[in-house]
Amino acid sequence: MKLTKFGHACVRLEKDGRRLVIDPGGLTDPEALDGADAVLVTHEHFDHFSQETLRRAAAARPDLRIWTNSSVAKQLDGIGTQVVTTGDGDAFTVAGFDIQVHGTWHAVIHPDIPRIPNIGFMVDETLFHPGDALTVPDGPVGTLLLPVHAPWSTVGDLIDYVREVHPRDAYAVHDGALNDIGTAMVAGFLGERGPGLRTPYRRLTPGASVLID
Repeated sequence: MKLTKFGHACVRLEKDGRRLVIDPGGLTDPEALDGADAVLVTHEHFDHFSQETLRRAAAARPDLRIWTNSSVAKQLDGIGTQVVTTGDGDAFTVAGFDIQVHGTWHAVIHPDIPRIPNIGFMVDETLFHPGDALTVPDGPVGTLLLPVHAPWSTVGDLIDYVREVHPRDAYAVHDGALNDIGTAMVAGFLGERGPGLRTPYRRLTPGASVLID
């Protein structure tokens, strides 16, 4: 499976000529959806979900399917059968990828800020994108897409999360607000110089790809 990083929290997965895109939001170049067969959206925040971009993609490709939670699905009203609502515990196959859904809520930012729904996606029983939450799936994770910078977490939270999930590899996502200094600081804690994570940590630049299994 080929993993390509796009802006901020968006990635594209490819295998056997099929393309699956996760979280093409307002900080993502719309070209991430070129040739996409299916889209997964974790939640409604603008950096993960762009209604305009998805409506345009659905109109251009009538066989495109978008899987997401009920909150996002309501905002895509009118697209019809191209949008499928899913939630925690569901499992389905789309564009040749086997998907399992984990989690229910966005991480707490502050008690005074209402929480919104958030779901994470496990792809082919190996790659997990948690969206905006530190959800721990109920099974082994090969590749964890780690949200490394957000108003709802600390580096300490990330260290504990990686230790608990214990993936084979971790790749940075949710890093669009970091400059070069911030990126290096995070890598210092989560990489080989960090406090014994035992998980290789890597950051792909936008547009870069890597093969995973």
